[in-house]
Amino acid sequence: MEHRKLGEQGLEVAAIGYGAMGMTMAYGQGGDEASHIATLRKAHELGVSMFDTAEIYGFGTGANERLVGEAVHRFRDEVVLATKFGFDVERWAERGLNSRPDNIRKVTENSLRYLDTEFIDVLYQHRVDPDVPIEEVAGTVGELIEQGKVRFFGLSEAGPETIRRAHATYPVSVLQTEYSIFERSVEEAILPVLEELGIGFVAYSPLGRGFLTGDFKPAAEYPEDDMRSYDPRWQGEDYERNAAAVGALKELAGEKGITVGQLALAWLLAQKDYIVPIPGTRRVERLEENVGAADVELTAEDLKRIQAILPEGAYGDRYKAGTMPEWD
Repeated sequence: MEHRKLGEQGLEVAAIGYGAMGMTMAYGQGGDEASHIATLRKAHELGVSMFDTAEIYGFGTGANERLVGEAVHRFRDEVVLATKFGFDVERWAERGLNSRPDNIRKVTENSLRYLDTEFIDVLYQHRVDPDVPIEEVAGTVGELIEQGKVRFFGLSEAGPETIRRAHATYPVSVLQTEYSIFERSVEEAILPVLEELGIGFVAYSPLGRGFLTGDFKPAAEYPEDDMRSYDPRWQGEDYERNAAAVGALKELAGEKGITVGQLALAWLLAQKDYIVPIPGTRRVERLEENVGAADVELTAEDLKRIQAILPEGAYGDRYKAGTMPEWD
């Protein structure tokens, strides 16, 4: 698979990464530990090199990080492990944050243990903490890098001013934020800043939380522990309009002999050469489909048709009220 550079500090990964959140969080129950590990190892076989996890994906228990760590242990030196700090796991229900230096160090030590690794390749601040200056966060991660516990500094869902201030304190290699045909807000506000500063971009939810796979149903048909049961884009008229748009995308994909999911991932890869999407799945067949998107080439006409179908992204907010990340 093609590899891409993320930032100017030496980080390089395969064009398609893997997001492990859904194995333990947000998408209901499905599969078991053995099947999850098999899927992660299959991703490596297919050329995926970046595996993304976080403290909060295990609600502070390390469940998600342990899963990833066990899966990649035998080929650890061939992959990039990315994890995140920044939530207060004791106040998760109210979206509590904690990026104080002492907590960053504590979470990092836990993650090293859970992942069973001597170093973390990419350490992200998961969400910007308004109570802790970003300079303190960047400085603390910089110290961890100098100590050899971390290789690269990342931010997630940070706005332009925060990115600039962090980068001025310690070089930011990569920003992770939602981006897809459905979610386009980074295009005007964020990508120009990344280009100016030489920062890479990792796109989470590149398949619109599953909507862009073409496999979807109304919110009421998902279990309560599945975020799609309350996601605004799965509700009412917004759901109907999004479903119609995906139908049009599916028609284009069919003309090209690919799936709508592959079309969506190929669209992301075509936007900038410093973008790496991290789709997540529990199913090997879907994994193989996702990786296959790296070989799809879209023409200028294809991109024009996609733009016409969803000129401003999906209908409806990307998070329910009160939980939307705020950028400066």
